[in-house]
Amino acid sequence: MVAMSAWGRLNNFEHEVIALSDRHQVARQLKNKLTGIAHGMGRSYGDVCLNPNGILWQTTALDRYISFNENTGSLVCEAGLLLRDIQRLFIPRGWMLPVTPGTQLITVGGAIANDVHGKNHHGSGSFGDHIKWLKLIRTDGTIIECGPDLLPDWFSATVGGFGLTGVITEVEIQLRRVSGPWLSTETVPYANLNEFFQLADASEADWEHTVSWIDCVAKGGRGLFMRANPTDRAEHHEPKTQKLTMPFVPPLSLVNPLSLRPFNTAYFNLKKWQAGKNIAHYEAFFYPLDNLLEWNRMYGPKGFYQYQSVVPREIGCDAVQAMLKEIAHSGEGSFLAVLKTFGNRQPLGMMSFPQPGVTLALDFPNKGKRTLKLFERLDAIVREAQGRIYLAKDTRMPRDLFEAGYPRLAEFLHYRDPGISSALSRRLIGY
Repeated sequence: MVAMSAWGRLNNFEHEVIALSDRHQVARQLKNKLTGIAHGMGRSYGDVCLNPNGILWQTTALDRYISFNENTGSLVCEAGLLLRDIQRLFIPRGWMLPVTPGTQLITVGGAIANDVHGKNHHGSGSFGDHIKWLKLIRTDGTIIECGPDLLPDWFSATVGGFGLTGVITEVEIQLRRVSGPWLSTETVPYANLNEFFQLADASEADWEHTVSWIDCVAKGGRGLFMRANPTDRAEHHEPKTQKLTMPFVPPLSLVNPLSLRPFNTAYFNLKKWQAGKNIAHYEAFFYPLDNLLEWNRMYGPKGFYQYQSVVPREIGCDAVQAMLKEIAHSGEGSFLAVLKTFGNRQPLGMMSFPQPGVTLALDFPNKGKRTLKLFERLDAIVREAQGRIYLAKDTRMPRDLFEAGYPRLAEFLHYRDPGISSALSRRLIGY
């Protein structure tokens, strides 16, 4: 047995780890008396990728390229391949993944199972929108190939299905053409939420990528709105970024009332001074935290939670303002606070998180009951707004909020593999 934790480092559970390395042998390896769940890089914050006292099918050795069409940009690969490796191989060849989240250190299978979204959801949707087909292995040995036009119900259940429909082994992804690794960017400071929404609405037509950092401890909701477009401008040299590592787990969280307000103030003022137009490498713009390895250690030995919700656009400003007010009243706060609007498009997956509206994501050090009480108050706001919580980030959502936020749950359960279980599924579904 091996002790494993998720990215939030809230718990350390014993697992039997079975490495999957040959896609042709996966069906045989899945047959077991104990239930299991596929596990890639473990970058989900909560318990969606954990199966305490059960089996984890480790997929990172399923990392082979199978075929690539240079003319169309169609890539067939194994599901354990990292997004980082795809980007670094194909961007110099003129192709790029059309959607990636805030880290590229995740597997293709994990990106599908969580139907990850990026800074360009308003134009490109989520990761699942660019999958042409996938191969799913069930624990009874059944092999299912599905896609938008091939067993579409199976495909819809698997995209965003948090790993419960089977183990994904092969995928065909449609890449997009790019002229290089560079982006034309602009950073615009804003003073309050009304200004944020004005910027978001005005930017969607002309900017492919939009995202915002928000100072959740300042009155009014000030922040920094960042937007970008691909550019064919050629820089002479690739940026030489030095990877840093958080070398140890401090005895107390470095995110605390003494550090939070001065850090946020200094960060806002520095970026405000640097605001304007620039040219940025895609890695620096899309994945800034990937340059600090093991950054999750900074929250100390008790770990941290991420709370990410989405609420409908028409009530978005009021709901976000109410959440920020509760956070300020609690005395809690976050360095890593992201505010973004989603496009007006319905999710592909039955259980996908993105929906038309606005999403707020914040990290909180684990302070036990005090933190959970804050989440109860945030839950009430999300529930009243008819929003939902992101399953990839969750480790404590009440079942009634889950069922209300994901109305296609009953339909999804018809496609569930009875030999697959996770800590999240047992907590929210019962098995």
